[in-house]
Amino acid sequence: MDVPDSARCAWMKALLLLSLCLWDLCSAQISYSVSEEAKKGTVVGNLAKDLNLNVQELESRMFQLVTGNSAKYFEVNRKTGILLVNDRIDREELCESKQKCVLNIEAMIHNPHKLYRVEINILDINDNSPVFPDQSLVLDITENMLPGDRFPLKPARDVDISSNSVKNYKLNTNDYFSLDVQSAEKQRVSAELVLQKSLDREKESVINLVLTAVDGGTPPKSGTMQIVVNVLDINDNSPVFSKPLYKVKVQENVSVGTKIVSISASDADEGINGEVSYSIISDEEDFFLINALSGDITVKSNIDYEENPAIELRIQAQDKGHSPRRSTCKVLIEVVDVNDNAPEISVTLLMSSVSEDIKPGTDVALITVSDKDSGTNGKVNCKLLAPSPFKLQLSYKNSYALVVNEALDRERVSQYNVTLVANDEGTPSLSSSNVITVHVSDVNDNAPLFTAPVINISVRENSPVGGLMTSLTARDLDVGENAIVSYSLSDTESSRVSNLMNINSHTGELYSLKSFDYEETKRLQFKVQATDSGVPPLSSNVTVNVFILDENDNSPVFLPPYSEPGSVNSENIPYTAEAGYFVAKVRAVDADSGYNALLSYHITEPKGTNLFRIGTSTGEIRTKRRMSDNDLKAHPLIITVSDNGEPSLSTTMSIEVVVVENMDSLQPSLRQVPVKEENFSNLNLYLLIAIVSVSVIFLLSLIALIAAKCYGTDGGFSRSSAPVVTTHPDGSWSYSKSTQQYDVCFSSDTLKSDVVVFPSPFPPADAELISINEGDTFNRTQTLPSTGKVRRCLT
Repeated sequence: MDVPDSARCAWMKALLLLSLCLWDLCSAQISYSVSEEAKKGTVVGNLAKDLNLNVQELESRMFQLVTGNSAKYFEVNRKTGILLVNDRIDREELCESKQKCVLNIEAMIHNPHKLYRVEINILDINDNSPVFPDQSLVLDITENMLPGDRFPLKPARDVDISSNSVKNYKLNTNDYFSLDVQSAEKQRVSAELVLQKSLDREKESVINLVLTAVDGGTPPKSGTMQIVVNVLDINDNSPVFSKPLYKVKVQENVSVGTKIVSISASDADEGINGEVSYSIISDEEDFFLINALSGDITVKSNIDYEENPAIELRIQAQDKGHSPRRSTCKVLIEVVDVNDNAPEISVTLLMSSVSEDIKPGTDVALITVSDKDSGTNGKVNCKLLAPSPFKLQLSYKNSYALVVNEALDRERVSQYNVTLVANDEGTPSLSSSNVITVHVSDVNDNAPLFTAPVINISVRENSPVGGLMTSLTARDLDVGENAIVSYSLSDTESSRVSNLMNINSHTGELYSLKSFDYEETKRLQFKVQATDSGVPPLSSNVTVNVFILDENDNSPVFLPPYSEPGSVNSENIPYTAEAGYFVAKVRAVDADSGYNALLSYHITEPKGTNLFRIGTSTGEIRTKRRMSDNDLKAHPLIITVSDNGEPSLSTTMSIEVVVVENMDSLQPSLRQVPVKEENFSNLNLYLLIAIVSVSVIFLLSLIALIAAKCYGTDGGFSRSSAPVVTTHPDGSWSYSKSTQQYDVCFSSDTLKSDVVVFPSPFPPADAELISINEGDTFNRTQTLPSTGKVRRCLT
């Protein structure tokens, strides 16, 4: 089917417009170099090869150069893909005196459309000769000039650059003058006439010279200027500048009329020969003016750093004598670039919204930045203003892609306002910004989360049944049905836990189903599961530790041999006992723990006695002083043991301390007390007989218990309520009653040993025992096994 020409033309225009819109899809830039004045048809480069294009597809895909100001100088051969010179190229016409001359062209290929940027460096050739500003120069020189005096000459200009510019000056052979050529990096070559010998106006009043400027091209080109030297009469002092070189910095775009520097020169002559006027003798006088009388240099026209980064002025001072004398100085003006153009940002979005499960590395938008300034002020850096899950990825110079850098979460952020900031490297830096709005679409990807993986709660023992223990909360960051959470107990022993507590499936409130006993259970551990209503549902667990707090609900209990409730125990001491004599040691235990089990002992004596004392933490009863004849022979003592709980609980027991004259007959193996025969009485004898009888009965009972323990059967005695006493090789003995067994240990020093005996039903399983030495300090804590058997040795 034939397509009308008008339709085909419209289609081509639309295709061209589309290709320009897809600028960011172009390949990387390539660069060629070609000399100016190259003949038409000169090969610049092989585009097809350098761009990796198929030569056979160039014609079918309509490979061509995009129309532009630079495209007219070149053409592309579609059969070979070679870029050719199409028109005369004059570097001086295109770039004037710039050091680098670059032409940018774009090449396009269709089906699919791609746009390529090509940079072509125009190389300078030596096609221009040096030219002096004037064809002739007249110098008036007085005859009294001394050899070595210098006369600056206006430099020649060569529109060529680099090595093709002016490199040297030559002077024709003469008897009076030589030429001093000066050159420096990045500065023009200058020349001065140097007087070699004194002038004599009467012999020769006019000297004709020819100055030749030669450039550095191959072959070199040159230009000449006629110099006419008029030898004048004496004015023998030249103006002298305050310094030979002035340096000053001037910002570009400085206002016209601004004074930048003031120079001064003095002349030793008098009258008009000492009056000095100033002038600019270099060809930069288009930019600056100098006041002939004051020497003030002001700005004449706009200064552009991109065109003239540095300007050198040659200032001449001339007196007003009949034969004026001159001197020169240099003013080096450094033009400071002003950053007066902000970067520009262009953004193209690739999608209207992104899913929160989008993969990192996906492009979201294409960004292009540019700056009209040059040099450092034209270098642009693009960045994101604030941290975000996106990043900028450099495609090629000044072109970026906005890329997903990390996983997105719609529940945390549903919309991102990504601010792009482009800063140039000028001082001060100029910037521009652009905000890209990125919408995040939702997926169900969040499970309910508890505030912590482990939650610890405390419950006091004996707390009422049905009390609220805690409220567990799990938060689901999803919305709608996905955020509705239900709670349940989840544990391998869930049946046991469900008997102890219950959880509200909707609110997460945890209630107790029974009262807790610290002495039975100190900690419960289980898991609670939170499940959302999503499809499929997501869930998470939390470990709950319930710590049972101890209360002071157990009174202290005395240990044997003072453990029988309501009984009165008896202890004997000799009449000759010194102060601090050891009477007895009582011990008690408390089934509670911590401070509730910290015990203290107190003693109550009959009024006016004040004979005994007890260690508050050791339970040791000792005498305070020696006995006297006025003291009673029997002393009933009431011992109270109290715990440290709130409120404190206590237990009392009674000990009767009997004073005997002689204890040798009662306990010969324990104490040796001298007998006071002179004080021995019938009453003392009766007391001694009573003490000996009690001791014998105790020893016989102890032997019977040991025999029963050694020869009795396990079945027979396990159910019997008779007490059993067992001795051990280490010197300790154990006392058992019913199903409980008690171990008592002594050290080698009986008077300083601790006695620890636990009766039934104390201590309970897992109880803690705090042992205290005689110095009222804690010794150590032991956890008792649940079998009821206790063996404890203290030193």
